[in-house]
Amino acid sequence: MTDSELSKFIISGRVDANSLADDSQDEAETTAEVELRHVSVPVESHGCRLDKALAGLVPEFSRSYLQQLIEDGGVLVKGLKAIKTSAKVKAGDELTIELRPTPQSQAFKPEEMALDIVYEDRHLIVVNKPAGLVVHPAPGNWSGTLLNGLLAHDPQASFMPRAGIVHRLDKDTSGLMVVARQRQTMDQLVSMIAARTVSREYIALAHGTWEGAKTRQVEAPIGRDPRNRLRMAVVDLEKNSGKAASTVISLLDNAEKHCLVKCKLHTGRTHQIRVHMAFLGHPLVSDEVYGGAVAGSLQRQALHACRLAFAHPVTGAAMEFKSLPPPDLEMAIAGFGLRYNQAL
Repeated sequence: MTDSELSKFIISGRVDANSLADDSQDEAETTAEVELRHVSVPVESHGCRLDKALAGLVPEFSRSYLQQLIEDGGVLVKGLKAIKTSAKVKAGDELTIELRPTPQSQAFKPEEMALDIVYEDRHLIVVNKPAGLVVHPAPGNWSGTLLNGLLAHDPQASFMPRAGIVHRLDKDTSGLMVVARQRQTMDQLVSMIAARTVSREYIALAHGTWEGAKTRQVEAPIGRDPRNRLRMAVVDLEKNSGKAASTVISLLDNAEKHCLVKCKLHTGRTHQIRVHMAFLGHPLVSDEVYGGAVAGSLQRQALHACRLAFAHPVTGAAMEFKSLPPPDLEMAIAGFGLRYNQAL
């Protein structure tokens, strides 16, 4: 078996089932099968930190896992044991990595699922994600994610970091996402998102009647809520860690106790729209994490990624995709007497 075949074998998750023994088993039973992976540092990783380069070369393992592996002496650089995670590597450096299967690495396996693909070419895919689908494997959701579906849809995705996923939607947020199919395309899309040249718009159904200006630009930094580390909040950067966050929010329709708004992201912080809407006193319907009461039979936060627009990272062609609210959100909007202009 070649190194590339072995890499694909491990990424697909076909490893010894005994490698995931639980903590109650004795030492003899928890000895996991070890894979020695041999890789070369590519040109694009020249001058990078060792842990960062490894994260790109073995994407089925987390960077924190790889850092621990380096510190434990499990990585050789040109035949010599690596000492520091921050050591710089050069293009062509030969690396040997001693890998043991982890829940995360085993999560990188293809799973057939129905994907709503609205556009596809050899460079990228645009998918319409349903509410309830987790984007990337994580504790509690090691399978059945969008990543697993992408690996089944395109075998080449197994050689891409995160199967080409460049941005995420929360589990219970529906709508449009772009996914790269080639590394060059992925790098371009990541740069475009950072440069704010990818337009991402959402519709949100919120509590409370909208008052004042129909369009507001919210500039409010977001970080971990100092009172509840399981959620995010608008924070004072002089007192708490966080990052700048910018959202433009425009009123679409108003009702006695609810409003329908369009939100355009200029940054991509965790839960950004949900946090900013709650900050304005308009928590999203059924978003109990941020103060929204369950209403209109909607069992998830009322948020949908309705529009995605960008210049194709390879051809330069203007790309624009729109997605109507799914039935559950459409029913909730209508139930509150609100209207959504499908031409938006």
